[in-house]
Amino acid sequence: MRFDVTVREGDTTTEHQVTVSETDLERLGGGRSPEAFVRDCFAFLLEREPKESILPSFDVSVIRRYFPGFEREIAGS
Repeated sequence: MRFDVTVREGDTTTEHQVTVSETDLERLGGGRSPEAFVRDCFAFLLEREPKESILPSFDVSVIRRYFPGFEREIAGS
């Protein structure tokens, strides 16, 4: 699944293309809709870095490379 995400903060916006596999959604999503899961992934990222630091295009599976606790935390939310 592919999602176009726009993050607006203040007067600036960033655009991101995010993919998530069915496997990752089932494993980490906790029954959330794909949209809710991607929104929660962005909330996780934005708690840790500015929107401008988030890659413009990525798969959700790469987040754990940058933040080792991601899967544990996102599965528990």
